[in-house]
Amino acid sequence: MPKNTPLLELKDIHKRFPGVYALQGVSFDLYSGEVHALLGENGAGKSTLVKILSGIYSKDQGEIVIDGKPVKITNANEALENGLSVIHQELVLVPHLSIAENLFLGREPMLRNGLVDFKSMNVQTQKFLAEFGLSLEPEAEIASLTIAQQQMVEVVKAISFNARIIAMDEPTSSLTDKEVNSLFSHIRDLAKRGIGIIYISHRMSELFEIADRVTVLRDGKYIGTRNVNETTADELITMTVGRPISKYYNRTYNTNNEVILEVKDLCSRKVKNVNFDLRKGEILGFSGLVGAGRSETMRAILGIDKITGGTVEFEGEKIQVKNTAQMIEKGFSMVPEDRKEEGIFLFQTLKFNLTLKTIKEFIHFIFVKNAKEDEIADKYMHSLSIKAPDTQTVMNSLSGGNQQKVVISSWLATQPKILILDEPTRGIDVGTKSEIYEIMNELAKKGVSIMMISSDLPEILNLSDRVVVMCEGTTTAILDHTEATQEKVLQCAVKI
Repeated sequence: MPKNTPLLELKDIHKRFPGVYALQGVSFDLYSGEVHALLGENGAGKSTLVKILSGIYSKDQGEIVIDGKPVKITNANEALENGLSVIHQELVLVPHLSIAENLFLGREPMLRNGLVDFKSMNVQTQKFLAEFGLSLEPEAEIASLTIAQQQMVEVVKAISFNARIIAMDEPTSSLTDKEVNSLFSHIRDLAKRGIGIIYISHRMSELFEIADRVTVLRDGKYIGTRNVNETTADELITMTVGRPISKYYNRTYNTNNEVILEVKDLCSRKVKNVNFDLRKGEILGFSGLVGAGRSETMRAILGIDKITGGTVEFEGEKIQVKNTAQMIEKGFSMVPEDRKEEGIFLFQTLKFNLTLKTIKEFIHFIFVKNAKEDEIADKYMHSLSIKAPDTQTVMNSLSGGNQQKVVISSWLATQPKILILDEPTRGIDVGTKSEIYEIMNELAKKGVSIMMISSDLPEILNLSDRVVVMCEGTTTAILDHTEATQEKVLQCAVKI
């Protein structure tokens, strides 16, 4: 890659929020045709930097330079005028509008009579879609598309603005491996056209596959930049967290054979003949391809989905699963895959979220025991090292990793016997992952039984006492951690 004038330079960028110094003199550059990754823990300043580029935030100090010339970006329109487009982690498409309507939202071609020229808009959209080899209809409603297809519509939309710089914030967080490969193919095509890509991801393996360079931020500060072909995962992890992680997966394997939960021939609308048992103090991993039925199995056990066949035995007694409240009362809890939609109230305080599930402990009739509520909130904020100014902090100001800790804490406050974790570290940085692994290990040592669903195979193999493998809605194997390998798990996860 020729090292001429950078396409984009960020020089000595500073950004402060009340009580938080989010960016402290950060510098970054991007060349035409380059994929430059941003790496850092949640709260390191990556998204803040991108939001400054896109005009959502204004910088307090520093300079943005494009093609060697300083530019001013104070809003989204100025970003687009300078050839900058951002694909945010939470997609911003309008679900009940068509692809064409989303692409041209706010800049629709008009007829002389003042009406929208839908024909012209659909023709132009079809050209953009064909350019990326997407066999989608311009009139198709966004809500009817898969997450991967919506992601590609965002890419097409960025290109439709003649973007020369595209920032992608965790673009693969909801994609399958096949969809990730397709996205990477499109990213390489964009780079060949001379478009510069800023790529944010917590998945280390992705960076080595798609990026040319990696810049690491930590606590709002620039740590360093490395050429991908001249660094290692260990070096990047050390730069990210500020210390070597000598024992990333920390497990004390379970030796207790006491069965706390036994599931026999479980059937629901989405699963059939699921069989496994769970032992006291065990981490039981659930592995399988997308659509294998792992989450659906947990939904049936919790009474979210109706059980149509089979039995569930808890602590040696058969139970008739009626509803979720019944199962929570018995000691079950579940940290859902989508924490923002199902796990937390984003616009409520940390205290509200931490104590909501234990409300009976501090409310009597209309009287609130504020001291008890504060005691619960303070206990779990500190025991799980949640990084926030105080318990009155609003949830949407916390990093993704700290939000996940709040979800876990809120369920731990109920003193569960069985904790279900669905994709517990998705979208979380390496340092926070290590902390959550340690929390899981300590809970298991104390006798809490954990069922963990994860699409991260190394996570499954290194944390699980045993691995339940599922395929097409049923169990295909149960492997002890001493025999579970990547090859065995994948063989059992694919129907031959």
